[in-house]
Amino acid sequence: MSRPSRSRALLRHVRFDEVFVLQGTPLMGVVFSIGTITAGKFEMLLLFLVGSILLVAHVFTLNDWADVAHGFKAPDLQVPSRHLFWFSFSLLIASLIVFALLGSRVVILGAIIAALGFFYSHPKLNAKSTPIASSIPHLVGGLFHFLLGYAVFMSIDERGVLIGLFFALTFTAGHLNHEVRDFELDSHNNARTNAIAFGKRPAFLAGLLVFSLAYLCLFFLGWFRFLPRPLALLAALLYPLHLYWSLRALRGQLNPQIVDRFQIQYRALYAVIGISMLCSLFYQ
Repeated sequence: MSRPSRSRALLRHVRFDEVFVLQGTPLMGVVFSIGTITAGKFEMLLLFLVGSILLVAHVFTLNDWADVAHGFKAPDLQVPSRHLFWFSFSLLIASLIVFALLGSRVVILGAIIAALGFFYSHPKLNAKSTPIASSIPHLVGGLFHFLLGYAVFMSIDERGVLIGLFFALTFTAGHLNHEVRDFELDSHNNARTNAIAFGKRPAFLAGLLVFSLAYLCLFFLGWFRFLPRPLALLAALLYPLHLYWSLRALRGQLNPQIVDRFQIQYRALYAVIGISMLCSLFYQ
């Protein structure tokens, strides 16, 4: 295979749509720590975004390599497994080099996130197919993804950790819903996810519980002024709608199409929350 063709084949494993979506949490961390925007800070923000994209691309490509190594996915005939592994490793090194230009705090947090991805994906550890353990990297990783951006301009403090907890809970709940949606595919691959081990309904209810904790977290963050207080009201207004859509998905027997629609609905709610956070910061 020619070098350009091999490069294109490797890039297909990056999943650019999901990589860009997952920049939301670290960018929110940046927004909460950046303060007054200057030209120098804007340059640091752009540099951070490059490093963050490389880091998340590493996580996805490592996960694809692990799926092939574990037999969950058929090998890509255009990309030998070892090439995919070294491509993923090179993305990690590149991201840490970029983070080194921003300071040691960012490098350490990036390395922790990479370690969590290794724990989740590597076939010898196989946390992704271990019930309960598969949710731990998402809970801890969601927190550290927020702190990764927060640490660019501020030292990690109580406020940063508490706000990061909201994103961690959201990330964990979303992963549980993802496992419910992929129940049939994971069953075919003999992957022992939470939904496989405990059933789709219990896994979905666990996700609803974690989502409920996230809304409660947002309410208290606003009420005690770690965030602008109107966000507490927003959490109280949006949660009943999230609960209604959750119960409707349960009545629909959690088939993949219904869970897909539910994911679109709750992501819209979280888009409203994210936009509201941005507006409250810039107009307070």
